[in-house]
Amino acid sequence: MKTRLLGWAALAATAAVLALSPVGGASAKVLKMAYDADPVSLDPHEQLSGGTLQLSHMVFDPLVRWTKDLGFEGRLAEKWERIDETTMRFHLRPGVKFHSGNPLTAVDVKWTFDRLKQSPDFKGVFAQFKSMAVSGDLSVDIVTDGPFPLVLHNATYIFPMDSKFYTGTDFKGNPKDAIVKHGDAFASTNASGTGPFVVLQREQGVRIDFRRFADYWDKNSKGNVTEIIFTPIKEDPTRVAALLAGDVDFIAPVPPTDLERVQNGANTHLVTMGGTRIITFQLNQERVAQFKDVRVRQAIVHAVNNDAIVQKIMKGFATTAAQMSPKGYLGHNDSLKPRFDLKKAQDLMKEAGQEKGFSVTMMAPNNRYVNDAKIAEAVAGMLAKINIKVDLKTMPKAQYWPKFDERAADIMMIGWHSDTEDSANFYEFLAMTVDKESGRGQYNSGNYSNPKVDEMTVKTLKMTDDAARAKDLQMIEKIIYDDAGFVPLHWQNLAWGARKGVMIEDVVNVMNFPYLGDLVIQ
Repeated sequence: MKTRLLGWAALAATAAVLALSPVGGASAKVLKMAYDADPVSLDPHEQLSGGTLQLSHMVFDPLVRWTKDLGFEGRLAEKWERIDETTMRFHLRPGVKFHSGNPLTAVDVKWTFDRLKQSPDFKGVFAQFKSMAVSGDLSVDIVTDGPFPLVLHNATYIFPMDSKFYTGTDFKGNPKDAIVKHGDAFASTNASGTGPFVVLQREQGVRIDFRRFADYWDKNSKGNVTEIIFTPIKEDPTRVAALLAGDVDFIAPVPPTDLERVQNGANTHLVTMGGTRIITFQLNQERVAQFKDVRVRQAIVHAVNNDAIVQKIMKGFATTAAQMSPKGYLGHNDSLKPRFDLKKAQDLMKEAGQEKGFSVTMMAPNNRYVNDAKIAEAVAGMLAKINIKVDLKTMPKAQYWPKFDERAADIMMIGWHSDTEDSANFYEFLAMTVDKESGRGQYNSGNYSNPKVDEMTVKTLKMTDDAARAKDLQMIEKIIYDDAGFVPLHWQNLAWGARKGVMIEDVVNVMNFPYLGDLVIQ
């Protein structure tokens, strides 16, 4: 789909055009960048994914955002204060404008919050948030359902939208504020945020053009990029070759096989970080009767040699996992170890009466996670050794997510980074019983369900004692481990490559949301 986004300027043509920084002249700094895929939509509430959040930090701005050392810094909220044990007041920056020219007010923030609560993907994040109230022209109060330790963590998800821009109907007569997953809605193809970049033109899967927003509120930012040309390049060798040839200035990710080439390139440099994104497979217990048997699920976990995947496919550029929580998270349970043991896997299949095996379908993306298609092929081969025959299909991310939402295969790949940097976020979305009303279990394509996990996860979201909370979170990991509720593979490390003089080391982070508004090109 090709969308020229300057059409919205008709609402405020003069203001919008004047708001675009010039791209000509000596001061212009153009960044040519290539990721392995582009975001599926311009709507920040349509899909809870890394691509959506990366885009949101370019076109919108959150109330607060993470710092490199995992603290918080104010963005559209310049300060905040606790009013009582369930109420946090956020004070907004004065003088902030949307790309349309409309001023940011508390009404926009509340409108955004109410919309988030309706998003199938995001409402689970805000399940503990009871309400938001406008307490002044530039202040809002967030009220939680009891004491809640993660108010600031979750406020990093609130990217205020331009309520006036998204009010009314589009030329088809549909509401502009409608959230339509994988659809052609107004909000999925038009954007007015407060962020450092305006979207000028977007052709899905081909290119997005951004221009610096001259009225951007953050005058202290040292960022000097005036234009971004974003090109998705799915194939790893092609993306790396484009960087080494100087055709692009910044790429992500750099595949493990090419880390040294980028590091040692005459005009390139490499930035790496340990990652916290868990890569897993989920086993759909509603589609496959055999998956209801914990012995079969345990057999699958024991049949998958995830350490070999890390060493041979990821070239050591990942950390073998046996649980969701990476080391450093409260829920990380040191007692849980990877379980590859083919003999035990075969014995478990025999004990379950499934030694002759059965057939299943599997789906995975081929441009979302590092080496995702190769990993899926390897896992399919490992399952064949316990007589589980896998019909594997891989596809681009834009096609995969609709299939994932449909639960279209028996086994599906999912990677998850806890954007609250807290263990409970994994369980809320990947392990809790699917509940469309609350949004919990939204990415639990295996339909795994354990009432104890549900009960304890909700409990931890109201605990403010870190020691007691850590004990319960680690117990949840042990329950899911014993249930073989999913197939853990590894935590994916992060690698970015750039042309020398493009100071990406200052703007990348463990969340993998580069703050490109602050990027300096020398």
